Amino acid sequence: MPMNLPIVLTWGRMLAIPLLVAVFYLPLSAWHQNLIATVMFIIAAVTDWVDGYLARRLGQTTAFGAFLDPVADKLLVCAALVMLVQLGRVDGLIAVIIIGREIAISALREWMARIGAHASVAVHKIGKFKTASQLVAIPLLLLDARILGVETRYVGTALIVIAAVLTVWSMFYYLQRARPYLRAEK
Repeated sequence: MPMNLPIVLTWGRMLAIPLLVAVFYLPLSAWHQNLIATVMFIIAAVTDWVDGYLARRLGQTTAFGAFLDPVADKLLVCAALVMLVQLGRVDGLIAVIIIGREIAISALREWMARIGAHASVAVHKIGKFKTASQLVAIPLLLLDARILGVETRYVGTALIVIAAVLTVWSMFYYLQRARPYLRAEK
């Protein structure tokens, strides 16, 4: 297994996931739990950008890093969504839609890679908008506070609903791109 700074950052993001969840089991006030979890999530999300930037900038891109990075991202988002459902801040259906899509598209991408057609389901701008929506919504929902007179839960809820719609839209987009290959398997 190759080890370089970008991969260490990705592993750090994965190790932060149980810590993010554990924050809500610490004997702290809800405000402190929310604040710590929000900061942890934001730091983890920023390391996603940093590790990709460093890998490209330092010429340290690896097949293992390309595999591990999206796994870490999906685990982070899924863990946060499960906690938000438990806290009553995200509807279970929204979480199931987002988590289910992540599993389905990951499986589709793996299968497409096996048949040599991975480029057909490469990340598209719809998927990027979905990810951006999630990565803004989740910290707002984790914080669950009033900032400058605005309830972060309301803004976060609107954004997570947008993310769910984009999730379904992007899933259909990727399935459409894979359709010729799926038909050829008959």
